[in-house]
Amino acid sequence: MSEDSQQKQSKGWLGDRPGRSLLRIGAALLGTVLAGTALATVWPKPDPEGADVQSSNGSLALAPLPEQAVMVLVVGLDADTINATSNQAAPQGPSNADSLMLVNIGKKQPVQILQLPTELAVQLPGVEEMQALSTTWKHGGIALTSDVVGELIDLPTNKPDRYLVLSRQSLRRFVEGLGDIEVNLNQTYKYEDKSQGYNVNLQAGLQTLNGAQAEQLARHKPKPNDDHQRRVRQRLLLQGVHQQLAEIDAVTVIPELLNVFSNQVTTDISASEMLSLMAAAISAPSAPVITELPLAPRAGQQRLRELKPDLSLPIWPAQN
Repeated sequence: MSEDSQQKQSKGWLGDRPGRSLLRIGAALLGTVLAGTALATVWPKPDPEGADVQSSNGSLALAPLPEQAVMVLVVGLDADTINATSNQAAPQGPSNADSLMLVNIGKKQPVQILQLPTELAVQLPGVEEMQALSTTWKHGGIALTSDVVGELIDLPTNKPDRYLVLSRQSLRRFVEGLGDIEVNLNQTYKYEDKSQGYNVNLQAGLQTLNGAQAEQLARHKPKPNDDHQRRVRQRLLLQGVHQQLAEIDAVTVIPELLNVFSNQVTTDISASEMLSLMAAAISAPSAPVITELPLAPRAGQQRLRELKPDLSLPIWPAQN
């Protein structure tokens, strides 16, 4: 992605939220001045002569750990590549946000992950009928997706700080670069997806998953209303990734992994920032705290869901 397009998308995060018109006008007028000031409080200003310099073993120079917690919106697309015009699903169409998470990473604190239900009903600008949260990506890309997520859980106007968009291929490449992921499955999963050309064949018990198998576990949804159980399976994968990160030689593996991985994603996280966040996550004092946005009970076979009533705002992240 070009620098210009990244800047346009970052500015679009303020979006069309009620009661925030003055902030959007201010952001449009001040632009990069405000952005630069805000980010300086998160990461110390890098040395211009030392930023992203290759070391003798080919790895990027490690950036300082973030001074404040950094919130990243992670969007997993149902398309095989970032720029694919079709998701190759049945029925075929533009990419959807197949998985949505907010990840909060800070120095010397557990990583917090909030799984967002893609089946949640939301009202989108210019669309008469309620839509699934997953469709925000095809309707308005990262700008609309970030705005809607922020409005749902009452985030401050400057949150999330960053975004990371992955395709199915991105997930496979990440797992392959990290090394196989170990998970313990409580049942066997078998399913054939003819539209997208892959089979799910995972055995119960302790399993070591390669990139293709990790995709199978993350995306397996044999029934239309199986979204919650799918998130449970994705949680197993997240826990397996954390365990693998704790066991590898991070100094050797992580920089090379990010060099390869950066070509497979769309993000406004710089290389040095990515290393900083990875270092903070690996050095966290305990395992990630993974929670799910609570929903009201399903009424019959309804596809779209509603938030659990009477939730206290802000919903997330938990305050340390």
